[in-house]
Amino acid sequence: MSEFDFDLFVIGGGSGGVRAARVAAGETGAKVGLAEEDRYGGTCVIRGCVPKKLMVFASTYGDMAEDAQAYGWDMTAGDFNWDTFHGKLAGELDRLEGIYRKLLAGSGVETFDQRAKVVDAHTVELADGTRKSAKQILLAMGGRVSVPEFPGSDLAITSNEIFHLPELPKSILIVGGGYIACEFAGIMNGLGVKTTQFYRGAQILRGFDDEARGLVAEEMIQRGVDLHLGTNVLEMEKVEGGIRVKATNGTEHVFDQVMYATGRVPNTDDMGLEEVGVKLGRKGEVLVDDYSQTAVPSIYAVGDVTDRVNLTPVAIREGMAFVSTVFRGEPMKVDHELIPSAIFTQPEMGTIGLSEEDAAAQEPIEVYSTSFKPMQQSFAGRSDRVLMKLIVSQASRKVLGCHIVAPGAGEMIQLAGIAVKMGATKEDFDRVVAVHPVMAEELVTMRNPTRTA
Repeated sequence: MSEFDFDLFVIGGGSGGVRAARVAAGETGAKVGLAEEDRYGGTCVIRGCVPKKLMVFASTYGDMAEDAQAYGWDMTAGDFNWDTFHGKLAGELDRLEGIYRKLLAGSGVETFDQRAKVVDAHTVELADGTRKSAKQILLAMGGRVSVPEFPGSDLAITSNEIFHLPELPKSILIVGGGYIACEFAGIMNGLGVKTTQFYRGAQILRGFDDEARGLVAEEMIQRGVDLHLGTNVLEMEKVEGGIRVKATNGTEHVFDQVMYATGRVPNTDDMGLEEVGVKLGRKGEVLVDDYSQTAVPSIYAVGDVTDRVNLTPVAIREGMAFVSTVFRGEPMKVDHELIPSAIFTQPEMGTIGLSEEDAAAQEPIEVYSTSFKPMQQSFAGRSDRVLMKLIVSQASRKVLGCHIVAPGAGEMIQLAGIAVKMGATKEDFDRVVAVHPVMAEELVTMRNPTRTA
């Protein structure tokens, strides 16, 4: 008999924690417990990528109906029915949560539907006071949205609530300039909501390639988002007809809803971590080594709670690497370099590797870039523009970065990402015959650099 109740106890039922728990239990025979205080599936499934992408899909059908008319179809979109969509969305999230629960049960993981905190290096305490001992503890609590405090800040909703509004607002202010804020600005605008966006910085999507984010901003404005840069909220108050917002640019407006998407923080509050010797960083993130091990040898952490690369597939990779390292005796580091990602703005953006600015700061580069009107939208009379861009090392000829702003950019970057991750050179791209007529053919037909830096 083991001296511990469990070989592994996981705190958090999101993508990383669930994957680690079920692989450890199902494939290595470990005795595993898992505690989750909210819904299984975590941020991604319950209040993130999945419902958001379904809302993105919903928000694009109005334009599709208009385009169909331009192509000769007798079609009108009519009004969007939020109740119909929201009912189906809630049902889909319930279905997915059920799948997560089934996967855990099927792997033999014992689950506890309550909050857990760490008591010592080998003990967790559940909300009901029960204590469970474990040889290893895995922290996978994820992150949460944070709203800054200012007069009236309690009137704001976040991405958590936007999926469950009783009715679609007629007007909304979205505060923030990161990908979550920009995605929801596109969604709400596409659903017919009068959408305003404030961002205190000089340009949205900080940290991404300047040319790419510039085009996304231009296209969002073209499509009807009222984007105000260098602007923040001073105070908000409830008035008849909505929420009055006083802004730093001197304006005052009333909106039905105000959504804040100005940042996320790791879920490490009141977890007993520092008391047992787990070291936390400036934002409250759990500090780990290359193998996801904390300062306490028996405690590991994966996913957003470590604030490394906050993406669902990365959390899953980290969970798998943890099981390999601890339960299979095959130490595995997670490679956090060259991770492709997609932003479901409208237009969509796909990116991997270095931005032009970061690459130029590192070494001499060539930039291959082309922006054009795509055939499908152009024929329908739209003025939409797309961007295909490669950043190339002058010395090694390797493609250091690939940036795509276009419908379906997420699908394209997954495949372009394979080539970039393999270390493909510009000449490798050039040797590939173009697929015609598609937008992505431009990635292999750009012969001369637009500029060097």
